[in-house]
Amino acid sequence: MQRKIIIDTDPGQDDAVAILLALASPDELDVLGITAVAGNVPLALTQKNARIVCELAGRPDVPVFAGCDRPLKRALVTAEHVHGKTGLDGPVLPDPLMPLQDAHAVEFIIQTLRREPAESVTLCPLGPLTNIATAMQAAPEIVPRIAQIVLMGGAYFEVGNITPAAEFNIHVDPEAAEIVFGSGVPLTVMPLDVTHKALVTQARNAAFRGLGTRVGVAVAEMTDFFERFDKAKYGSDGAPLHDPCVTAFLLRPDLFSGRHVNVEIETEGRFTAGMTVADWWGVTGRAPNAMFMGDLDADGFFALLTERLGRL
Repeated sequence: MQRKIIIDTDPGQDDAVAILLALASPDELDVLGITAVAGNVPLALTQKNARIVCELAGRPDVPVFAGCDRPLKRALVTAEHVHGKTGLDGPVLPDPLMPLQDAHAVEFIIQTLRREPAESVTLCPLGPLTNIATAMQAAPEIVPRIAQIVLMGGAYFEVGNITPAAEFNIHVDPEAAEIVFGSGVPLTVMPLDVTHKALVTQARNAAFRGLGTRVGVAVAEMTDFFERFDKAKYGSDGAPLHDPCVTAFLLRPDLFSGRHVNVEIETEGRFTAGMTVADWWGVTGRAPNAMFMGDLDADGFFALLTERLGRL
C-alpha cells in the first residue's frame, strides 16, 4: 500500500539522494510535497536545491515549498564546509525551471494534515526540525493526525558531528527538536549511530556511476565531493549517507534495528546544546518516546539504493 509522505529537507547531497530514492519508489511512496528549511545552507539555496533534485529525477510535478529561514530561537548555523557553497557541490546541474510554490511550507504541512485522513501522512524530516515544530505550535490539532515521523538526527554512541556532543540537525534548532520529541507522535530516529554504517565505499560509488544514467553519475559525483570531508574527519573507508536511511526505512524497515527508548533534547548545556540524551540502557524510568535505530544491513541498504536509483 502506498504511504503518503511529506519530505522536509535542507539539501545537502545526502538529502538529494534521500529524495531521489523516494521519487524512484512511487509504488510504495506518494510524495505529497517537499518542504525546504534552512540548515546545510540557507533557505534560498535549500528550496532551489530541492527543485533541482526533482527535475533531476524527472519529477517537476512534485510541489516544493519554502519554509523557515532560521531556527526558532537561535542564529542559523550552516554546513558549507561539508556540502560546498551551493549545498549540492559536485555535479554540474542546471538551475530549476519548475516554480517554487507560493504557499509557506508550514502552511502546506498544516493544510495537508487537516485535509488528509487522520494518521495517513508520515513526515520525513531530513534537516533541522524548525518547519515541523512551527507547524505543531501554530496548529496543535494536527499533531494527533500525524501517522509517524521518521527523521534523521541525533546520536548516542557516535556522540556528535558538529560539536563533541551534538549532531548537526538537532544542534541547529534544539528548541524545535524538543517540541517534536515531546509531541507524542510516534517517532523513528536515524541517528549517527546507524547512518555512520551507511558508508559509500569506492565499490558502492562505482555501482552508482556504473548505472550509466544522469542520476547515477550525479549521485556518484555528489558522494565524491563530500566524502573528502568525512573520510578525513572519521578515517573511514567512505562517507556516510545519512538522510537516505529515512527513505530506506520506509521501504525496507527490516534493514534496520534499534530500541524504543526515551530521548530528551538538551537545550541549555554550555557544551552540550543539541545533544540527544538517549536512555539506551533504561536507567531513568522515563517513558520511551522514540524508536532509536542503532544498526543496519549496509549491503542490503546499498543494494536497494542502487536498484531504485537505476529506475530514474
